[in-house]
Formats: sequence, C-alpha cells, structure tokens
Amino acid sequence: MKRSLRSIAVAAFLVAGLAIAAPASAGSLTDHGENKTLDALLRGQTLGAPATWYVGVTTDTCTDAGNGTEPSGGAYARVAVAASLANWAGTQGVGTTTASSGTSGTTSNNALISMPETTAAWSTIRAVRFYDASTAGNAWICLPITLPLDVDRAGVTVKFPAATLQFSIDD
Repeated sequence: MKRSLRSIAVAAFLVAGLAIAAPASAGSLTDHGENKTLDALLRGQTLGAPATWYVGVTTDTCTDAGNGTEPSGGAYARVAVAASLANWAGTQGVGTTTASSGTSGTTSNNALISMPETTAAWSTIRAVRFYDASTAGNAWICLPITLPLDVDRAGVTVKFPAATLQFSIDD
C-alpha cells in the first residue's frame, strides 16, 4: 500500500480589511520536513520537532525547497502556536484535544490564528508555511492558498479560523 503525505490548502478571502481563510486542496512537507521525518522514522534520529510552530505566509507558491518569500515590513511577523493537544486537533476529528486515535491522518488548528494587522502592503499571499523559529529557521510544512490574497494596503488582518489550516499524513 502506498502512503502519501498531503495537506489541505487554504483559500483566502478579503472582506473589509479582514482576510479570512477556508480549507481547499493539497500541499506538502518541505524537503527539510521530509528529511527530518524519514530520519526519525527509519534511521534512528531524533525528530527535533519544535515545541512551538511559527505560522507565516509567503508570496510564492509551495515548493519542497527553501523557506519561501515572506512579506517584508508592514508589521509582518510569524505567529507562534505551541505544539499541543489543545492547539491542534487529533485525527479523530476537528476540535478534539486528546491524543490522536482516528483514521483520517488529519490535524487542523483548534483556534483562530491571526496575523498582525498590516501597516503597509504585503503583496499577494500564495502560501502558509509552518516554521521552527520566529525568524529564519526552517519551513517544515507548506499549505498553498488556492485563491491568492492580494494584501495591498495597511489595515488588513489575515486570519485563519479554527480548522482551516489542515495537514494530513494519510494513505
């Protein structure tokens, strides 16, 4: 049986200065995420997954290589979300807070994730990435935004409601 890694992408919608995201199609682990996972599962290495994920947005589409191009200035900053049962749903369903026991292979954010309000344009947002550091570091996961979001002014807040950032390891 072939196993595949997939993630649910994000479609974003801009409404009166508020960008709201909704689930869409597929994304992936980056090369860094793939290498760390394979080394941990099959090669006896520690995974070294971060205790806190830093959720960021990028102006380029998802690729396996690199960290993507994040907005520069305009109050842009990655958002810290602790790796915890409370913050990320178990595989048994959206909003669950116990260890995974389901068969979906899917997790999602249990609470709203809100980027800082822009003080200047951020350009067109095409992806969401999960990083292991608040700046620099490595992207592990990339979720494409299927409807790119043009953040073209100050006063915009990009928000990801609960269950909209979905990631799956599934067969």
